[in-house]
Amino acid sequence: MHYLSFLQLLIFFVALLITARYLGIHLYNVLTEGKKPFLSSVIGPLEKLTYKIARIDTNQTHSWKQYLASILLLSLLGIVFVLAILLGQGHLPLNSQHFGALPFPLALNIAISFVTNTNLQNYAPETTLSAFSQMTALNVQNFISPAIGLCIAAALVRAISSKGGGILGNFWVDFIRVSYYIFLPLALILSVLFLAQGTPQNLETYTSITTIEGSSGRIIQGPIASQEAIKVLGTNGGGYTNTSSAHPFENPSPFSNYLQIFFMMILPFAQIFYFGKSIDHKKHARSIFAALGCILLIGIACITTFESKANPALTPLAIESSQGNREGKELRFSIISTSLYTACSSASTNGAVCSNIDSYSPLGGMIPLINIQLGETIFGGIGSGLYKIIILILIAVYLAGLIAGKTPEYFGKKIESFDIKMMMSAVCICLFTTLGSAAWAIISPWGKEVILNNGPHGFTEVLYTFCSATGNNGSSFLGSASSTSGYNWVTSLAMLIGRFGPMIPVMALANSLNRKKIHTPNGSSLPLTGLPFILLLIGILLTLGALTYLPSLIMGPILEHVFSQEGVLF
Repeated sequence: MHYLSFLQLLIFFVALLITARYLGIHLYNVLTEGKKPFLSSVIGPLEKLTYKIARIDTNQTHSWKQYLASILLLSLLGIVFVLAILLGQGHLPLNSQHFGALPFPLALNIAISFVTNTNLQNYAPETTLSAFSQMTALNVQNFISPAIGLCIAAALVRAISSKGGGILGNFWVDFIRVSYYIFLPLALILSVLFLAQGTPQNLETYTSITTIEGSSGRIIQGPIASQEAIKVLGTNGGGYTNTSSAHPFENPSPFSNYLQIFFMMILPFAQIFYFGKSIDHKKHARSIFAALGCILLIGIACITTFESKANPALTPLAIESSQGNREGKELRFSIISTSLYTACSSASTNGAVCSNIDSYSPLGGMIPLINIQLGETIFGGIGSGLYKIIILILIAVYLAGLIAGKTPEYFGKKIESFDIKMMMSAVCICLFTTLGSAAWAIISPWGKEVILNNGPHGFTEVLYTFCSATGNNGSSFLGSASSTSGYNWVTSLAMLIGRFGPMIPVMALANSLNRKKIHTPNGSSLPLTGLPFILLLIGILLTLGALTYLPSLIMGPILEHVFSQEGVLF
């Protein structure tokens, strides 16, 4: 890697860390009772008006069941709302291309996909959805779904920081404050930046053109900049076009490419700072940051290394290896910026792509797959990443305590059998759903009929699809090829389980921790900072991932890599 690439990465991450630190403080002020967040003098009147219109009692506190029920109700209404728009699309306005109603399995899949913050797109948006559907059905959910994840994380953080008998909060207050003070201002800023780079934002009809060869074509139009902004900001990933951020309208320049990476990671980074400030232990947050940052940087380095090498099968054709693997890459972007985008989007569960992951080298494509398989714990999605990171830490503390004979407690709160059951339930739900649905697809006619390649690469296509669906990522090897009735139904189920399955034990865990009184730490407590804790956290994360997914990785990308060295391709 050229030294300029190192400098590029260094400047990028330094700017990201500095910005994320202040945004984390802002998150703390937004989600902490009695604090006055930035822009409160401007947004405060709108916030109060919303409470009044919606008849929300800001003094009411929710139990964990009420908090969870409110989330499930809002999500259910979201699915019905999106489904109604997609099924009635032909009769709604702003439909210049006269797109009709979608088939029910596909419409349901889209509704569940955007409500669960997955944004798995088994269709080509620009040839399927009207501007009205994109704006009102999909883009609204792009704001709601990450806000829900952040609310869940806030409830768990409050439970950890409480001194026993504290409150988990009021979901509706948390939801409105997060939406008004976090997502709306940042989305507005990013939309303007994209407009300045040349991303369209209009309600015009598609432009008809005649190519140099004399054939006719159409250039898409629509409110692309606004959707692009919240797509990357909310770790959503759903693009306005089928090629997502490889399309010049969605991603016009190398600068806009870095803007997208920056904003897709800003809130996942900031939520770690928010956690450290909430529990009043910044050193612990820095240790978490160090552990997750190491894994992220290793992933970036691996993708860059693997994609910088030419396909072995092309070497006899005298293609220079210095050009790297250019297949499926947007040539406006370098290998390093493409690798950075892919590593960050897969780590943060943002399904946006600026290249075709299916065209990566076997080991290069394995890294984003591993990032997804590690379960949103490498910074992860907004909110969902934070509460899954906390679960991982609690598991690490518990196991280390048992091994070392020390008290398994987390900041003075003992980790007991019920807590472990809830944590492992949250983890195992996703593991069983991912591998179970992938195995079902591999042995079933509906699953095998859309596989694009034979051998281990075909297996990886199916595995990646269900890892992405259950992990609420949204990127895919199969793309629109998986838009069949079977895949639409099964991926819909996987997305629902992957999103809401862990929420129930997480909220039950929050209730348990909230009730515990803080005990004075003694000499037998496990240190939660420093190099030993960092190595412990990395070790537990990689060990759990290896025990679960290593056999599938061997059957897929690793086996394909072995064959590729012999010139055998699939």
